[in-house]
Amino acid sequence: MKIFIPILAILTCCNPLFGQKSDSIVSPLTVWGFVDFYYAYDFSNPASHNRPGFIYSHNRHNEFALNNAVVGLKYSTEKVRGGFAFHTGTYVRSNYAAEPDLLRMIYEAYAGYRIAKNLWLDAGIFPSHIGTESALSIDNLTLSRSMMAENTPYYESGVRLIYIASEKWMFSGLVLNGWQNITENNDNKAVGAQIQFKPINNVIINSSTYLGKEKPGYDSLHSRRYFHNFYLLVDLKKVSVIAALDIGLQKKRIGTGSNVWYNPNLIVRFRPSEKIAFAARVEYYDDQTGVMINLGDDKGFQTLSPSLNFDYRFDSNIVWRIEGRLFRSKDKIFLEDVTLKNNNAFVLSSLAFKF
Repeated sequence: MKIFIPILAILTCCNPLFGQKSDSIVSPLTVWGFVDFYYAYDFSNPASHNRPGFIYSHNRHNEFALNNAVVGLKYSTEKVRGGFAFHTGTYVRSNYAAEPDLLRMIYEAYAGYRIAKNLWLDAGIFPSHIGTESALSIDNLTLSRSMMAENTPYYESGVRLIYIASEKWMFSGLVLNGWQNITENNDNKAVGAQIQFKPINNVIINSSTYLGKEKPGYDSLHSRRYFHNFYLLVDLKKVSVIAALDIGLQKKRIGTGSNVWYNPNLIVRFRPSEKIAFAARVEYYDDQTGVMINLGDDKGFQTLSPSLNFDYRFDSNIVWRIEGRLFRSKDKIFLEDVTLKNNNAFVLSSLAFKF
């Protein structure tokens, strides 16, 4: 955090130089940033002010807090590209807890080279190839993240090859340190792939896959994970729809066979005007053996979650949002005072700015 503040000041001062455009010269270097300040009230009123453990974004109760603040540089020419950005906030504290202290500050750090026409090779730390939801809330249809997004990688480290075959087809292949790892936790490398098809304007069909071993040491022999993310995105002028399905299999530590989890998700957003938007979401997460969400006590995780969202856009790059959301679980997994209950509800509001 001590390093982040002076860097922010330097980049802000340099922004006119790097971002300046003229009729004849456009700099390949640009400065960008993002701030998401929020307040959440959890009706279970947790004494610790921490919301349920499977939530990593906007996860502080009854507290004005900074979810995520990012500042970075991007460089792009015909043959070379790259990016470097720092971040901080409660999202970073929770989602990067397993990383070394200094690396937690890095939102992205990658370099890329165009090795052939429409073929790019990137190496470093970059956003995940899985899912539709970004760590930057302003880019998402809903304010809070889906359980789907919270329990799949937001970031990855390794190398990726991206081929833009045409206006309709995109293919990528990745070799990674693992499932949302900056630093390696075993001797095994993971692989991933992504295929996107755009049959018409404003429609995307996506398939993302992942295969890797997730545990350090001997246990890695018993933790081979296969994961697939599919989504359909339709983005029209007034209506946007995301229909998604995640399914994962991980080899059982004892015996034969695999543990399975899955997660369908549907989001619909309606924009009656440029300034106002409404969104509704319903999703279900089924992880009966606790591969991804393990709350202890031999309880599985089988939870339904609907939400409603209202957005007001003051300008093109600043948005106020408010959301109400409910978690309804098959088991009593949510703590209220000293009692476990099936339900958890909260209200969340955020002011987000991106430049």
